[in-house]
Amino acid sequence: MDDRMENGMKRYLHDLEKKVYDWGADIFGVADLSLLEGLTTYPADLLSEFSRGISIGVVLSRNAIETITDGPTPLYAFQYKAANALLDIIALRVAKYIEKLGFPALPIPASHRLWNENGYVGSISHKAVARAAGLGWIGKSALLVTPKYGPRIRLSTVLTDMPLPPGTPMACRCGTCSKCIEACLVGAIQGGEFEDYPLKREDIFIAQRCSEKLDEFARNPDIGVTVCGICIKACPYG
Repeated sequence: MDDRMENGMKRYLHDLEKKVYDWGADIFGVADLSLLEGLTTYPADLLSEFSRGISIGVVLSRNAIETITDGPTPLYAFQYKAANALLDIIALRVAKYIEKLGFPALPIPASHRLWNENGYVGSISHKAVARAAGLGWIGKSALLVTPKYGPRIRLSTVLTDMPLPPGTPMACRCGTCSKCIEACLVGAIQGGEFEDYPLKREDIFIAQRCSEKLDEFARNPDIGVTVCGICIKACPYG
């Protein structure tokens, strides 16, 4: 990339960041997707035509999270759904902005689960993209933890081939903290030390235990969505 194009991309990045914040986002970053080589996606070739992942985050209401005790509350469930809806609108606007500049863009829904032989899966890990963008680190809870907001944030992703300047990934800062491990109702969070991210999610997190508890909460008609939030509330960051 020559200097003229590089400077142009920096201007586009600044303009896009401002727009994203004006549209209601709280964090924004760009990931170099080459850092995510080997990441499981659905479909498997999802990243084949893209070099960048734009990560967008919306912070959840602190007061809504404080209502959580031994499970999610209707107020928290509403915040969760509202944040996802806002993220999907912002991601669509980002994609339209990029496409008008002549580059491909694909918005990935904030909360969208597909069914396959492995159970419910997402198209891509928003957390992995956000970490690669330098917005936070993967915590012991297997959630993205940001320096300012902790894990109290919802994420979405826009894939593109627009050569925007990427961020720098963060190493894990959880240290010896075990609050999320102690708080989990079903023992899904296993702990373990790692600098960047665990080689396998299963090394630190038993997804099936968490998923079964989420499904239990979702059957409550006052909740109606697969949320919990207990480990999020327990995290001292943010």
